[in-house]
Amino acid sequence: MITRLSADASRREFVLAAAVSTSFKALAQTAAKKQWEPSQLLSLSAVDAVAAMRDGSLTAERYAQALLEQCERGQALNAFITLEREQVLSAARAADQRRKSGARLGRLHGLPIPIKDSVNTKDLRTTAGTPALRDFHPTEDAPIVRRLRDHGAIILGKTNLHELSLGWTSDNHAFGAVHNPYDPARIPGGSSGGTAAAVAARMAPLGVAEDTEGSIRVPAALCGIAGFRPTTSRYPSSGVVPITALFDQVGPHARTVADLALFDAAATGDSNAVRPTALKGVKLGVARRYWFTGLDAEVERITNAALRKLQDAGVELVESEVDDLANLIQRTTGPIQVHDILYTLPKYLQDSGASVTFDQVVALASPDIKTFFERTRKGTSGFVTDEVYVAARDTYLPKLRKNFGDYFARAGVAAIVFPATRIPATAIGQNEVILDGKKTPFSAAISRNIAPGSTAGLPGLVLPAGLTQNGLPVSLEFDGPSGTDRALLALGLSLESVLGRLTPPKL
Repeated sequence: MITRLSADASRREFVLAAAVSTSFKALAQTAAKKQWEPSQLLSLSAVDAVAAMRDGSLTAERYAQALLEQCERGQALNAFITLEREQVLSAARAADQRRKSGARLGRLHGLPIPIKDSVNTKDLRTTAGTPALRDFHPTEDAPIVRRLRDHGAIILGKTNLHELSLGWTSDNHAFGAVHNPYDPARIPGGSSGGTAAAVAARMAPLGVAEDTEGSIRVPAALCGIAGFRPTTSRYPSSGVVPITALFDQVGPHARTVADLALFDAAATGDSNAVRPTALKGVKLGVARRYWFTGLDAEVERITNAALRKLQDAGVELVESEVDDLANLIQRTTGPIQVHDILYTLPKYLQDSGASVTFDQVVALASPDIKTFFERTRKGTSGFVTDEVYVAARDTYLPKLRKNFGDYFARAGVAAIVFPATRIPATAIGQNEVILDGKKTPFSAAISRNIAPGSTAGLPGLVLPAGLTQNGLPVSLEFDGPSGTDRALLALGLSLESVLGRLTPPKL
């Protein structure tokens, strides 16, 4: 049966449809005309920036321009090795054209992302911060870069790092030291110091770092931002200057956990929403014997205050230790890296089409990096024999991972919590610190707390906990069971709301 509308009804429908159409046009015009202050643009999270560029209230070109201007203002931090301004703006204009054409837009539409300069990019050189690769241009993107571009990301530039990722300071002797935005006389941490400095200094809301033994987490901690090292192999790490496939893992730096979750979704294709976890009744493990001894006094003060905040929010702290942790870390972390880099780096150079050999890279390396290779070559005390390596890889590493699995099952905790580093950022060039009244090598002070997570392959989330009396960031790390990445990020959304965010540094 066909029902015929009356003339009045038809007229009412026409008027209503016209009103709705006019309303939508008005909203679109309002969005398009929104005036953004530079400070507003720089404070946008990646989630909010992408949303604004997708709905048309912000153009990708305008946003890229604002970030590039901030990069210029913060040039003294030396966060970038390569930054091609016109290339970024051209890519932003192309993103705007895609939106205007009605094309499908990716999760990262129009978002400029700085990339650690150990990650291959086909249109920008990849130096790894070392002289022999100063002019190396890979023929193709690393898989992680392809995934980001497929989701509409723009490569903002290539960030400075500790040479060949072999250190925690980012005091690069070939391309210059990276400076901490909270105190330029101090280190930003390493090896992904340039990415962390750029994100902390509001040059970008989200960046790509890489972590073999703390290289995502240490810079995040010392620069007061969020960092996420996923379960090993969650994201592809090929096409990245390597140390060992057993530990190497790319991951994001950001200022919010929601942005880390956005990166994770783009990198994995997981479209399931990450929602905050209720903290009441959540159990977090505290292993004081390993992670809480020998801390800087300010780190200890801020850590304890942060743990009290979490308890006040309903978190239950469970005191329990991981069996034989220190011994197993000593037998695995260093020996595996020292052994593997002698094989993985030459293979990377060959596979990526570099015109230099491993011996040439070492010969041209900065003195501190050359010393590392000299101390670990065959015939030296630092050389790792095949016998020691096989025991580390096939006996002690599986034991370490089993002990962590047993720990999580026994303690019933969602994650382990501890101070990410034992010390705040140190002065550039400082090789020793005083802990418990004793001189302690910088490397021992910075590496102890971050080594277990990456060696065991656990997902690790770093969140800022506060500032020292000197205005330096102190951070907590939360390591979850292997494979619980999305659950850890969901927990992180709630933890972040309790711990709060730091006052931005002033350039």
